[in-house]
Amino acid sequence: MTEQEPAFPGAAAVPDAVDTSLRSAAQRSRTFAGILLNTALANITTSYLWFALTFWVYLGTRNVIATGVVGGVYMLLIALSSISFGTFVDRYRKLAVMRFAAGFTLVMFVLSGVMFLLTPADSLLDLTRPWFWIFTLIILVGAVVENMRNIALSTTVTILIEPDRRANANGLVGMVQGLMFIVTSVLSGLSVGLLGMGWTIVVALVLTALAFAHLLTLRMPEEVRAAATDAHGSFDLRGSLAAVLAIAGLFALILFSTFNNFIGGVYMALMDPYGLEMFPVELWGTYFALAATGFIVGGALIGKFGLGSNPLRSMLLAVILMGVLGAVFTLREWGWLYIAGIWLYLVLVPFVEAAEQTVIQRVVPLPRQGRVFGFAMAFESAAAPITAFVIAPLAQFWIIPYARSPEGGAQLSPLLGEGTSRGIALVFLVAGLIMVAAALLAFLTPVYRRVSVSYALAAAEAEETADTVSSSALDD
Repeated sequence: MTEQEPAFPGAAAVPDAVDTSLRSAAQRSRTFAGILLNTALANITTSYLWFALTFWVYLGTRNVIATGVVGGVYMLLIALSSISFGTFVDRYRKLAVMRFAAGFTLVMFVLSGVMFLLTPADSLLDLTRPWFWIFTLIILVGAVVENMRNIALSTTVTILIEPDRRANANGLVGMVQGLMFIVTSVLSGLSVGLLGMGWTIVVALVLTALAFAHLLTLRMPEEVRAAATDAHGSFDLRGSLAAVLAIAGLFALILFSTFNNFIGGVYMALMDPYGLEMFPVELWGTYFALAATGFIVGGALIGKFGLGSNPLRSMLLAVILMGVLGAVFTLREWGWLYIAGIWLYLVLVPFVEAAEQTVIQRVVPLPRQGRVFGFAMAFESAAAPITAFVIAPLAQFWIIPYARSPEGGAQLSPLLGEGTSRGIALVFLVAGLIMVAAALLAFLTPVYRRVSVSYALAAAEAEETADTVSSSALDD
């Protein structure tokens, strides 16, 4: 063990919390693969049950407000809890945090199963009675707490993966997210339709229990102890903000990612309505699942080739391409153009997310990474509800009626062609152009240069440290 410099102002020097000399890089990589696969199973399971809950609620109530509340509460809970999750990740050992989250989710799903068995279906689906809201909240809380594992996963990349391979590892994380979309898009509806909500809960329980049991078998000896941290309490907002502001330009990077999520949320909010106008409902879920394979391809490309010497530059280039795709994939109401555009768009999404994670892992000290990732998740999760509340009413009450009117249709047809969804196409076109303009402007900002320089300096310091360790090992 060696003494390390304080990781933050005012901290005393302490023995290293992480010792990567205990195992080889290949052994650490295998451990990360196990953690990644375990997190993939957990993410798929919680999303599977959450999507199934949404389908079951709508089929049982035919009330879009109920489904909207379920989705909105889920995103709101993530936004409100992410800073707490990041605080716990900083204060405790990462594997212990992941086990706690997995066990808590399992308990919540067990409670939901017991409540489903003991409460008549009519009472569970009666929005005027408390049982519906209690049942829904139990499932949502279990699903939200599972997100603590995603923050911890990002910090395990720092612990287990060599610095020059972290972008590749973050690409694999993107593959996991893509797999989650594909599985839940297809299986949740089939599960509710063929098995019913009761057996769907049973399936989720079994898979959650398997993931928890597997997590208990994993070991990460490199994390000798929880890193000394200035995190306090269970909701360290001040410390989270200080950790972000300590790195020049990092807050602006998070704000840009949030803005990008807001613009991207326009597409996510209106993709289903556009697809359902074009395809039968029986086929749309399958087509979207096919398009979601783009997540896997994008993640695989990053896993193979990385993000280059400047991940922030790669991120902005990906955003520009996403904007171009978003602007053109509905210029005509052609099914093949729409699906191909979604696929290419989703290929690029992991590049944006992996770039942000890679920059944070490089420039933020490990004792503060949990709160930085949690802070970023809180901001970026809040973008989706804003999109739904702002864009959806504008599209529903103004843009779509205008595009379907004789006058509006005549004005838009030279650019957007003809069809029932030209209003949504107009929203997509404007959002895509805004995304391109924002990314081009970001290249010209001092923030871009500061973050790029910070990343380059951190990379050089890491390489110098690695060379020193190698020389010491040879001397010994």
